[in-house]
Amino acid sequence: MKALIIIDMLKDFVIGSLKCDRSLKIVPNIKNLAEACRAKGIPVIYSNDLHLKGIDKELDIWGEHAIEGTEGAEVIPELKPKNGDYVVPKRRYSGFFATGLDLLLRELNVDEVILTGLHANLCVRHTAADAYFRNYRITVPEDGVEALSQKEYDEGIKYLRKFYGTRMVKTAELIDELE
Repeated sequence: MKALIIIDMLKDFVIGSLKCDRSLKIVPNIKNLAEACRAKGIPVIYSNDLHLKGIDKELDIWGEHAIEGTEGAEVIPELKPKNGDYVVPKRRYSGFFATGLDLLLRELNVDEVILTGLHANLCVRHTAADAYFRNYRITVPEDGVEALSQKEYDEGIKYLRKFYGTRMVKTAELIDELE
């Protein structure tokens, strides 16, 4: 069983304090993929930064972002979770670190994760690492992830392929596979 994981498509990352202009081009692809997954009964899971003001170590590096209770911590309207979707907050780069993501995936009998969102070289990469360490198969639609620069995107994609055996596809191919 597959599960789609949408990582950090939050207002602060797409249009806010840590804005990634490049992320706008992946929004339609993620939206189409999420709709196709829902139609096929494939779980859609949101792995979202949700930081505690003044506590989380990531804030020392990136400044305040995705603070619990703020508008910046909300998923962008175009990708807002639907009834039946799951939301798993995280306080570090990996969607698995100190969260209930692994337990949720196991309870849903998932053995393959489809990772989308931001950033190919950070949160997608670290979530992929922890998925790999837990023996999940990993698929990443190349046009469903982004990074702050082309260089960081390329480095992230190369790393995912080389070290985790990530299957890289286009979103349209993946949607066709689900049909």
